[in-house]
Amino acid sequence: MRDQADLDTLSAKVQDYLKAIWTATEWDGDPITTAGLAEHFGTTMATVSSAMRRLAAAGLVEYRPYKPVRLTRTGAEHAMAMVRRHRLLETYLAEQLGYEWTQVHDEAELLEHAVSDLFIARIDDLLGHPEFDPHGDAIDPSKGSADAEPLRVASVGDYRVLRVSDAQVDVLSALGDMGVRPQAHVRVSDTTPVVLQTAKGVFTLSEAEAEAVWVLAAHPKRGGGSSAHGGSGSGNAGSLGGRRSPRR
Repeated sequence: MRDQADLDTLSAKVQDYLKAIWTATEWDGDPITTAGLAEHFGTTMATVSSAMRRLAAAGLVEYRPYKPVRLTRTGAEHAMAMVRRHRLLETYLAEQLGYEWTQVHDEAELLEHAVSDLFIARIDDLLGHPEFDPHGDAIDPSKGSADAEPLRVASVGDYRVLRVSDAQVDVLSALGDMGVRPQAHVRVSDTTPVVLQTAKGVFTLSEAEAEAVWVLAAHPKRGGGSSAHGGSGSGNAGSLGGRRSPRR
């Protein structure tokens, strides 16, 4: 994975472009287009196209007009280094400074271009080399949860939440209020729409809410449940239920 010296040769904007291209496909998404990048960054397609031509000339992306943008091996290494830095910062902000999980993304975006490699290493040591950020994403982005599936396509049954997307803050906040967080045990009791039973009650999820959650089917072992991400988790399927909460 690229070190600070390599990242420092890139401008903050280039770092942002590479990270956005990489994260678009991390959870089975389609490769991003120049139109998608323009929307993501609030700029014009002409500006993005010009930037992609420069990145292609630098050997960081594969770019053809009107086609999705793909990272080269070098571009992907740079992108993953930035993703790791971002997620370590998010984890530090949440665990050490008390930020809410809805707040850490924007703050990490501001910090990630300014901190040194030494600072990131010290954070990693301080946190005990965490594997996952507050939203359940792997801090080392080369490691993922291949068996995870989006909640929107899950069948009726018991699951453990692995990841909750932070792409939409209002959705993230609503899911947090429902108790849908990484490591939580949940039960899908209906699929059209998704009706989810958590430790906080029973909720009917919107399409955006169901789209934001990735889960792993729960298969408890005798003497205790197995844990997604290798942790013990919070709550258990046997505790689900209680009062019925308002529809969402």
